[in-house]
Amino acid sequence: MKTMNKVMTMAAVLALSASLAIAAPHGGKGGRGGKHGRGELGARFAQELGLTDQQKEAIRTIRKNNREANKAFFEQSRETFRQFREAKKANDTAKLEQLKPAVEQQRAQLRQFRATERQQILSLLTPEQRTKFDALKAEREARRGERGERRGHRRNQQ
Repeated sequence: MKTMNKVMTMAAVLALSASLAIAAPHGGKGGRGGKHGRGELGARFAQELGLTDQQKEAIRTIRKNNREANKAFFEQSRETFRQFREAKKANDTAKLEQLKPAVEQQRAQLRQFRATERQQILSLLTPEQRTKFDALKAEREARRGERGERRGHRRNQQ
C-alpha cells in the first residue's frame, strides 16, 4: 500500500510539474533558467525511466487533452489564486475568508485532475519502468524528509 501511495505521489508530482509548466504564462519575471528550467523534470524522468518515443508521445497527448478539457477551470483557478495572493499581501482578512472556500474547492478539483492524469500515464509504463519509477519516487521522498528534518531542527533552535 505504501508503494502504491509513493507511485501515485511521484506521478502526481510529474503530472503537476508538466501541467504547471504548460499552464503557466511563459516569459516575463516568472521564467526560470538553469538546470531546473521548464520541461527539465519531465525530460529527466523520461530518460531515467527509458520511455520510448511512443510512450512520450502518448503522455504528451494525455496532457494536452487534459489541459484542453480543463482549460476554463485552470484560467478561473489562476485568477482565484491571484486574488488570494493579493488579499494576503494586503492583509485583507475579509477577502481572504471570502476566497478561502473557492481556493480549497479548486485545490481539491486540481488534485482530482492530477490523479486522473497520473493513472492514465501510469497505465502506459511497463512493469520495469514502474519499478524504476517507484525507486525514483522513494529517493525523492527521502530527500524531502531530510529537508523537512533540517527545517524542523532549525525552527526548534530559534
